[in-house]
Amino acid sequence: MKSFLILTASIVALSAAAPALGADFAVQPVNIKAPPMPIAAPITHWTGYYIGINGGWGAGHNCWNFNGVTPEGCHNSTGGSIGGQIGYRWQIFNMVYGIEGQGNWADFSGSNVSTAFPADTLRTKTDAFGLLAGQIGYAFNAVLLYAKGGAAVTSNTYHIDSVATGTEIAKSSNVRWGGALGAGVEVSLTPSWSAGVEYDRLFMQGTNVAFPGAGVDRVHQDVDLITARLNYKLSPVLGK
Repeated sequence: MKSFLILTASIVALSAAAPALGADFAVQPVNIKAPPMPIAAPITHWTGYYIGINGGWGAGHNCWNFNGVTPEGCHNSTGGSIGGQIGYRWQIFNMVYGIEGQGNWADFSGSNVSTAFPADTLRTKTDAFGLLAGQIGYAFNAVLLYAKGGAAVTSNTYHIDSVATGTEIAKSSNVRWGGALGAGVEVSLTPSWSAGVEYDRLFMQGTNVAFPGAGVDRVHQDVDLITARLNYKLSPVLGK
């Protein structure tokens, strides 16, 4: 009888504990974490002042005409160049507008034997050039494509040498003005630094070059330039 009472009490106790045990073994809700928010790509804005350096290669195409009438032939004066630029850009939506000044040292040199005077060698050397141009471009966020146009200036020295001996017969120099057209691509590397490549074509007006004791030549000149550029962008407002 005692054993029966113990058994009955055990069954009652197990029956009372069953709901609690069932709750413990019930399917628990799965804790699913929300996926991380995607990180937005940084937005590049091209507005601001900038300064930079550039270097590359150039070729001047020079044609000489004695007294402006008699052709003496043409030659290319080629070589390297290094310089700097400073400018300002405004970005409105994806359009970018700007103005830039550039000054370069150059070492473009070339020559040809005169077709009118075969005893003479004609030589042109360009030792510097400058550009002042407006820009218009389109920004694909960190990539800027642009075109430019404006004024150009070159500093030139002209030589007439003896073909037989190589000695200098006459020498003259001038600074001439013309126009410039160009295009380039620039890539933002950091919020402040950008790098690019640019092509420019300089259209220089023909000019009369007087050689003391050797007459006057009218020299026509065009210049092709390819430069790599590195720019540092300053605050949109100087002094901030």
